[in-house]
Amino acid sequence: MVLRNKARLVAQGFCQKEGIDYEETFAPVARLEAIRILIAFAASKGFKLQQMDVKSVFLNRFIEEEVYVRQPLGFESARFSDRVYKLRKALYGLKQAPRVWYARLKSFLLKSGFVMGSVDKTLFLLSRDGDTLIVQIYVDDIIFVGLSYALVSRFAEQMSREFQMSLMGELQFFLGLQIKQGLEGTFIHQAKYTRDILKKFNMGDSKPMTTPMSTNTALDADEDREAVDQKEFREMISSLLCLMATKPDIQFAVCLCTRYQASPRTSHRQVVKRIFRYLKFTAELGLWYSSGSSLSLRGFSDADHAGCRIDRQSTSGTCQLLGTSLSSRKQASVALSTTEAEYIAAASCCSQLLWMKATLSDFGLKYGRIPLLVDSTSAISVAKNPVLHSRTKHIDVRFHFLRDHYEKGDIDLIHIVKGVDNALIKGEIESQWIGLIALLV
Repeated sequence: MVLRNKARLVAQGFCQKEGIDYEETFAPVARLEAIRILIAFAASKGFKLQQMDVKSVFLNRFIEEEVYVRQPLGFESARFSDRVYKLRKALYGLKQAPRVWYARLKSFLLKSGFVMGSVDKTLFLLSRDGDTLIVQIYVDDIIFVGLSYALVSRFAEQMSREFQMSLMGELQFFLGLQIKQGLEGTFIHQAKYTRDILKKFNMGDSKPMTTPMSTNTALDADEDREAVDQKEFREMISSLLCLMATKPDIQFAVCLCTRYQASPRTSHRQVVKRIFRYLKFTAELGLWYSSGSSLSLRGFSDADHAGCRIDRQSTSGTCQLLGTSLSSRKQASVALSTTEAEYIAAASCCSQLLWMKATLSDFGLKYGRIPLLVDSTSAISVAKNPVLHSRTKHIDVRFHFLRDHYEKGDIDLIHIVKGVDNALIKGEIESQWIGLIALLV
């Protein structure tokens, strides 16, 4: 019987002490939103994304600190049984291993002529004779796309000469996402993962539901109900959070349930189980990015003032459209008015739009004023009016950057009337988003 292990020798990183055998451990990784933006960009241009994986990624960089490890099993020295090994290179298990690998790969790419992204430090771009190669890294997983076959082939050869590669080819599976690239567009989904978690939590034989949550559901602490297993409840929530990458339609329901992880009750678990039953009904659904689609950027924001029944905090709903993402979250402060709640929601949406604008500028896409649609004329007036008055004196100063970027011309605030301005969205949003936008407008 032959046993194959990815790494025979693994360091005991938990024995390391900060300042003695390691300093910094932070290593940049790509945001999931950045991955989706790259997929949307490649699909709109009709390009095929490629992927590669580096073998023994953490063994490709020399470490600066002095680190010693025990003699590995099967390789003990009979003559020097009381001695240890001094590491020259990074090793699996070391706290600084991801950081030194990122430094190694970044150094190689920069020496090869790549330029780092302006806001995303895991994005690298190479321009040659009017062609561009885009590389996105996530530890040892690397995806890339180029305008010319010659540029892509040259990059693959350079990486193969420098590192040992274990996987190269068309992008099909990345960070749990199943990706299908075709002539008409790209489809990303998590059908396999959905079926796995349904089986894990014994929901495979449950009755499917057509909605993730009932419209009249109003969750609170519900301390009179029976408590449930906190560990299992948190595992269910964690599994659902991983699904929101391709299923934004469950985001509001999941985020609502996450508020009660400290003391879950039977009523909370029932709502979570309904989400699983909805997943059984929509297991094969995902996100579709059509080829040749417009990459126009637009944002929407809305807020539910004092909607939380426990602490009366408001809930912000934001939506950024590039064929992209929908999100909602509870605001961290208690808003004293609907105007304040809407203003804070618009500021949150503005920050995401500015990040997306900066990222897309690295791809060569330029945007003027980005439309930000808000259904509150009062919030728009506050953003456009530099004079402070009674409605704004309680708003934290960090949210007033919305006004600054409006004056700079980065965004354009537009009033949207609920149930009337759907024509503003029609034609620019993929069909699967129309039902989601209805949650906001």
